Order: sequence, then structure tokens, then C-alpha cells
Amino acid sequence: MNNLGWGLQMTMLGMGLVFGLLALLWAMLVIVLRFDSEPAAVGAGKATAATPPEAVGPETADTPPPGATVASVDGMDADLLAAILVATLRHKEVRRAQAAPAMRSYWPGSLLYASRWVASGRSRQNHVWERRPR
Repeated sequence: MNNLGWGLQMTMLGMGLVFGLLALLWAMLVIVLRFDSEPAAVGAGKATAATPPEAVGPETADTPPPGATVASVDGMDADLLAAILVATLRHKEVRRAQAAPAMRSYWPGSLLYASRWVASGRSRQNHVWERRPR
């Protein structure tokens, strides 16, 4: 009975530590997310239906909406970044299709009769052994 009590005590200690650390990590993530979130814009919740379309002006694909940031990497424009992304994804698809035969050690079906030992084992699995009468 003494061993059972010790075992239960160790179990509770271990489980308490694990779940306590999980709760601590959860609380830390909640705190970090609260400090990390961007503040909401003051006028973002108001409807803009009262603004006439003439006051806004025409929007084209070249001009971002006001207040938006244009993504750029090392000073490259968005069209160049999109072209690089498409080329990279296409290259990855081609390499993935070419990797299957290159990574294969043996061609499919080439190891069906790899050795006499394998053939012997397979034949014993497929045939029931019966003792021959004398």
C-alpha cells in the first residue's frame, strides 16, 4: 500500500507539473498577443455609405487604397515579386515530379523475386504445409 501511495503521489506531481507548465505557457501567449495586437483604427467602425463615389475617385490596380502599405522586398516592386513567386512555385512543381524516379532505390516491381530466400519464404506463406505419408 505504501508503494501505491508513492506511485500516486509521483503521478500527481508529474501531471501537475506538465499541466501547470502548459497553463503558464498559455497565459504567456495570451499576454503576448494582447501586447502585440495592433490598435484598432478610431474611424474604422463607422460606415462610409454617406461618401459619394465622386469624392473618392477612381481606383485602379496601380494605386493602393489610402492608408495601405505596399509590400516590397529590398526595393523590388510588386510585379517582380509576383513573377518570382510564380517562377519559384512552378520550379518546385517540376522538381517534385522529377524527384520521384530520382529518389527511388529500385524500380517498382524489380524486387518481386529479389532472392531465393525471399521466393522460398513467399512460397511457404502461400502454400499449406502438410506432412507426406510414408
